[in-house]
Amino acid sequence: MSPVFPMLTVLTMFYYICLRRRARTATRGEMMNTHRAIESNSQTSPLNAEVVQYAKEVVDFSSHYGSENSMSYTMWNLAGVPNVFPSSGDFTQTAVFRTYGTWWDQCPSASLPFKRTPPNFQSQDYVELTFEQQVYPTAVHVLETYHPGAVIRILACSANPYSPNPPAEVREVSFFGRWEILWSERPTKVNASQARQFKPCIKQINFPTNLIRLEVNSSLLEYYTELDAVVLHGVKDKPVLSLKTSLIDMNDIEDDAYAEKDGCGMDSLNKKFSSAVLGEGPNNGYFDKLPYELIQLILNHLTLPDLCRLAQTCKLLSQHCCDPLQYIHLNLQPYWAKLDDTSLEFLQSRCTLVQWLNLSWTGNRGFISVAGFSRFLKVCGSELVRLELSCSHFLNETCLEVISEMCPNLQALNLSSCDKLPPQAFNHIAKLCSLKRLVLYRTKVEQTALLSILNFCSELQHLSLGSCVMIEDYDVIASMIGAKCKKLRTLDLWRCKNITENGIAELASGCPLLEELDLGWCPTLQSSTGCFTRLAHQLPNLQKLFLTANRSVCDTDIDELACNCTRLQQLDILGTRMVSPASLRKLLESCKDLSLLDVSFCSQIDNRAVLELNASFPKVFIKKSFTQ
Repeated sequence: MSPVFPMLTVLTMFYYICLRRRARTATRGEMMNTHRAIESNSQTSPLNAEVVQYAKEVVDFSSHYGSENSMSYTMWNLAGVPNVFPSSGDFTQTAVFRTYGTWWDQCPSASLPFKRTPPNFQSQDYVELTFEQQVYPTAVHVLETYHPGAVIRILACSANPYSPNPPAEVREVSFFGRWEILWSERPTKVNASQARQFKPCIKQINFPTNLIRLEVNSSLLEYYTELDAVVLHGVKDKPVLSLKTSLIDMNDIEDDAYAEKDGCGMDSLNKKFSSAVLGEGPNNGYFDKLPYELIQLILNHLTLPDLCRLAQTCKLLSQHCCDPLQYIHLNLQPYWAKLDDTSLEFLQSRCTLVQWLNLSWTGNRGFISVAGFSRFLKVCGSELVRLELSCSHFLNETCLEVISEMCPNLQALNLSSCDKLPPQAFNHIAKLCSLKRLVLYRTKVEQTALLSILNFCSELQHLSLGSCVMIEDYDVIASMIGAKCKKLRTLDLWRCKNITENGIAELASGCPLLEELDLGWCPTLQSSTGCFTRLAHQLPNLQKLFLTANRSVCDTDIDELACNCTRLQQLDILGTRMVSPASLRKLLESCKDLSLLDVSFCSQIDNRAVLELNASFPKVFIKKSFTQ
């Protein structure tokens, strides 16, 4: 047989994988139509009455605009009946995530994206809600009161958060629960900011639930989305489908089975990674003649599930797909719902060279154990440069100790919203002397541990301390930053409760390379002390400056920014009462790169002034928001 034919066979199989993947993506809308048909044919008995309930509790979330010690703009506002709906506008009683638009991806603190992220995973934030009763969902309604359109995925979990926990030795996977996607859609722009009741057509599932998860993507929004409540409709008994419905559903079952067997599910990856050596088959055709590096380069374009599929075709491609060089950058966040200790064990031998690892959102509710995570890092941590662990609630002090011991080359560590980590755990971070990026947003880091970190991690360039409520004196922290972190480029002090002009003076004099500074909702800063003019004089490289909700910002501060910070790209002065249109015009004329200017609730800046500025500077996004 000619060697051409085996090569064609392999290429055909690879082409089939690509076509099949595209077909599944392209027919998502058709599948949703099929699910509509299923729901329209659902038959429930009169005794199986529909239960309608609002969320009882918010149990987890990735970020929020509000403070940890308040209810304004926090995710906790999603619990209970609506506070605002059907009214539209910016209200403090709603739930608001931390970011919107693409501005956060365009600032100096933005991280590079991971390669091999599946195109169908575009979630940026999430919130999980519990309900009183477990039901088979028939509908999920989201009450959006301002800039709707951020919700892109709704999931349900089979676990009951209110069930008593059995002993650890008798727990099974069923206890931790499995997640099922009820509805998903790519981000789409909604050309209206008014309130709406979002009622997506959800898929029917075969288990009752009282745990719902919303995932959002705010990249297409022109301002923060605001959510007021979530309503779960369902029945206590499993609905019975008619024969006609069952026939319609068969195609969906086939697609779902394929997605589970060959898609993004980590259980399928486990089976494929651990499969036995391929049996003898035809030779590899002309693939044997291609340079090893060229094949590796081609396979770099495949996602992790595609690597698993391709590994089944022949020994040569199996060898390539299991090569540690394919796992230099490993993003496991898209598979958070299935990733567990077994997954990490099977990936372990292939990740000995991993440098970037994303485990954000993974391992919650017991899916990853401390022992499983520790075993993985002991084998795969020596080359790690970047480790993303946002919202990874399995972490404890032992995990941070293992990170500090097994990852000597670590330069970037993200512990954002790891709010269950005990304060003493953060002491171990001080051992990571090569750190250049550290994200501690919404953690319980205390002042003593943070001072130790700043003392030993003098190479820091990016530091996020937003909403760290356990720090007693931010002036002391600012003084240490100014003394030790001379290379610092970005600093997030969002909602730090007690920094004063003294801390700002230490920062400005000690960190002249600062390009980004977030002082939003810092109530103890007053323009009359000269702190903002000092920033403008001593930090000429500033590209992003957030002075959100500081009512004392005045024309003098804006004039100093216009004269000294000509590289400014983003400025937020929401809520100030003392800035005039004339000073803003001067700023816009001086800062040619300015792209975002938030003047919401600035009493001297009316709609007419905004329209005039927009006409003169059309490239700048000038945001003006009102409570309606």
